[in-house]
Amino acid sequence: MIVFNKPYMTGKESFYISEAQKSGQLAGDGYFTKKCSHWIESKIGANKALITHSCTAALEMAAILADIKPDDEIIMPSYTFVSSANAFVLRGGVPVFVDIKKDDLNIDECLIEQAITSKTKAILVVHYAGVSCEMNKIMQIAKKHNLLVIEDAAQGVLSKYKNKYLGSIGDLGCYSFHETKNIISGEGGALLINNSKLMKRAEVIWQKGTNRQQFISGEIDKYSWMDIGSSFLPGELISSFLLAQLEKSEFITKKRLVLWNSYHKFFRQTKYADLADIPEKKNIKGHNGHIFFLIFRDKKTRDFFIKEMSALKVQCVFHYAPLHTSPFGIANTKSNGSLVNTENLADRIVRLPLWLNLDLRTVTNAASKVFEMIK
Repeated sequence: MIVFNKPYMTGKESFYISEAQKSGQLAGDGYFTKKCSHWIESKIGANKALITHSCTAALEMAAILADIKPDDEIIMPSYTFVSSANAFVLRGGVPVFVDIKKDDLNIDECLIEQAITSKTKAILVVHYAGVSCEMNKIMQIAKKHNLLVIEDAAQGVLSKYKNKYLGSIGDLGCYSFHETKNIISGEGGALLINNSKLMKRAEVIWQKGTNRQQFISGEIDKYSWMDIGSSFLPGELISSFLLAQLEKSEFITKKRLVLWNSYHKFFRQTKYADLADIPEKKNIKGHNGHIFFLIFRDKKTRDFFIKEMSALKVQCVFHYAPLHTSPFGIANTKSNGSLVNTENLADRIVRLPLWLNLDLRTVTNAASKVFEMIK
């Protein structure tokens, strides 16, 4: 079986893990955590990068920093992973969903302003498949209405928007290093703080609500409980693994883009091109090759494709079930306007395997056989 995802190892992970073990410090915020933070800050251009145990943790920190209170509203897409909304619901916030665009499956920036009310506190953008949302317009809207912009760039490490790395544009950015992402640490994430006004509080929240960072830097002789917070740090073993990945991140991204482009060329030129839509390159500049997807004509055809590819030993998957259609979402969220694209595209999308050293020819040969059945 060609699986949907296979983690890539650089070869240096075990060495760095052993170095962390030898150091005698396995708790978070040690040598390797600091190295990872510095790498992100210098490469991506964030004012501050705090390594977390997951992107979910980074999003939860962002919700605290946005000062979300009960009934505050956060505008976001429904087509996203549950953590995007959960982080704000935990603070009593109410996700307000707007529709996505057909061309890149990102939030439709033209629908955001009409969803803003007196309760709106923030705009959460999700860069689907590592493809950027239209950030210039979104930032303009946020500035006009005095709203925070939070980038869920879980899939967007090393993707760009107009020469700026995703995660470095909004007030806050959130990365994922989950096993299914391009750059991994098993579980892991990072919060990027671009708004300097939020930096000091972010460190307190990250350190379980204490001013321990000031104690470590010698500014104070003891640390105290200053704010709410939680155990958002990963241990040094996670950070040591992550550092090995970050150091090879450009190599990994280039390799994934080669595979992505090969998929694109095959499905654009195949005689079955009319059976499924593919991403248009003009709409997805600067992406990192995270996901290659097909959009079929209907759900029945999509489900048939997945089933028959599995029979040919190629695992293909779909996501997401739109949050506004879920049991919890129906009861605890709002939608502004129709979400017809969200519902329609979620029923028709298929994601193909994409990982380094993938046997792409086997996948495309299998796809040709299934397309022949569909035709």
